Amino acid sequence: MTLIASLPRKLRLTIALAAVASLAAGLCSVGMVALINRVLATQGADAPTLALPFAALALAVLGCRTLASTLFVQVSQSALARIRAQICERFIGAPYPHIEQTGNARVQAALADDSTHVANGLSVIPVVLTNAMVVLGCLGYLAWLSLPTFAIACAILGIGSWFYHLNHRRALVHLKQAGIAQDALHGHFKALVSGARELKLHHDKQRSFLRDTLGVSLEAVRSARTRGLSIFFIALGFGSFLFFAVIGGVLFAPRATPLDPAVMTGFTIMFLYIMSPLESLLNALPALSMGRLAYARIVALGADAEPDAPPRPLPAVPFRSVALHGASHRYFHEAENSFFALGPLDLELRAGEIVFLVGGNGSGKTTLAKLLAGLYPPLDGNLLHNGEPADPAHLADYRALFSAVFSDFHLFDTLLAHDARDEALANRLIERFQLDHKVSVRDGRFSTQALSQGQRKRLALIVACLERRPVLILDEWAADQDPLFKDIFYREVLPELRAQGKSVLVISHDDRYFALADRIVKIENGQIVSGPAELVRKSSAPLPLRDESTEISPQASAA
Repeated sequence: MTLIASLPRKLRLTIALAAVASLAAGLCSVGMVALINRVLATQGADAPTLALPFAALALAVLGCRTLASTLFVQVSQSALARIRAQICERFIGAPYPHIEQTGNARVQAALADDSTHVANGLSVIPVVLTNAMVVLGCLGYLAWLSLPTFAIACAILGIGSWFYHLNHRRALVHLKQAGIAQDALHGHFKALVSGARELKLHHDKQRSFLRDTLGVSLEAVRSARTRGLSIFFIALGFGSFLFFAVIGGVLFAPRATPLDPAVMTGFTIMFLYIMSPLESLLNALPALSMGRLAYARIVALGADAEPDAPPRPLPAVPFRSVALHGASHRYFHEAENSFFALGPLDLELRAGEIVFLVGGNGSGKTTLAKLLAGLYPPLDGNLLHNGEPADPAHLADYRALFSAVFSDFHLFDTLLAHDARDEALANRLIERFQLDHKVSVRDGRFSTQALSQGQRKRLALIVACLERRPVLILDEWAADQDPLFKDIFYREVLPELRAQGKSVLVISHDDRYFALADRIVKIENGQIVSGPAELVRKSSAPLPLRDESTEISPQASAA
């Protein structure tokens, strides 16, 4: 589907109106040049009678060009906003493995560069249409003056077009290479910001990154775009040379071109006038080409991924359990240049149960959590809810059971999809989590995120509790907490969540608190090696809830 065909009907009608205005501006411009030639041919005899038509055409050109440009600005900016919204929706609507594979750099390039090139391509359409009409009108006027001169003009345009077409194809190759290099460049921009501390600590590493990584990508983009655009302008210069060569032949070799002086005057004026519109037309073509390539890259961004179906309302039945039954997953491990296989796994999480998931680094703990939460569809086996298999075509229904705080979590600055009671409860929980001296929620927005990593994790847990989901996954949540609050988390927060009927999966290395779990599941090399046996808790009973207004979350809704 082309870009214009994908736009709403209102925008397509605006484009049609702007196109008509552009064509009208071109026709009126040709009419003005014809009037000028007539006045020159009659040595001013017809000037009094042609003054009013000339003024009318001049005003028409002004009005039509202004209208066309204004309308196309509206179209280009509307299309830019629409394309960016579609990129975001297509990205977040794709299956999670596809999101991970696409990566931040590719999406940033699409949102920042590709969408801008598309908008720029739309904005030059009035220039293309107006100047194309001027060129065609001038050629028609030349045909009316003299068919031989018209044939000469067509031959010149034919040679110039052939030369331009050959170079256009060469230029597109380099512009495509520039687009690929731009994706990598966005990744390096992100690394520059997120790795600033490491680079500041190690000057040699800093220089190496700037020179050998970022510098190489900058040079690749610069070189490819310079070659591509230079080829365009070399072709443009050759076309201008052809025009001047023909004008020189007509004026300085009259025996070779025995034309009437009036025809020679009209021929020269038309050729001189046509050069500027033709140059503008050719100058606009690179923007059109880059816009077309950029739109193709945007379309390809999600072309190989079927979007997830939106979640449906869950039946009002009590939550009992979620489980993996013979489920497996595998992915490519870049560090070891091999595939990592997880499973097949059998694991059940029941309501009102705290399960600790333990294992070494790289054993598959986080991958198991993502598989259990439905972020990764199982290659084999099933995901179960209350003992029934989840529908693979509607995994969003199953995912609606889960909240999670992963180790690489993102904390939004607003309480998305919140209501008034969420804000009031959030502020009570902020006080309970000992953050009220740092942050609060006002109008659904956190007053600040200038907090330590451990404090931001507390906010992320508060947000997860506000979602009122029956299953909660906490991936190394306590790793960044101070000793005092880590003890509060294990001895108070987790028991309160259990008391509310939540099923909590805690990925942890804190072996001193393992006795507080209902079960411990150990994983090694993608396989569960122990865990079904219940453990007797060695600690004393957890502290009871002191105040209902500061409970960790509202009672989990039936799901």
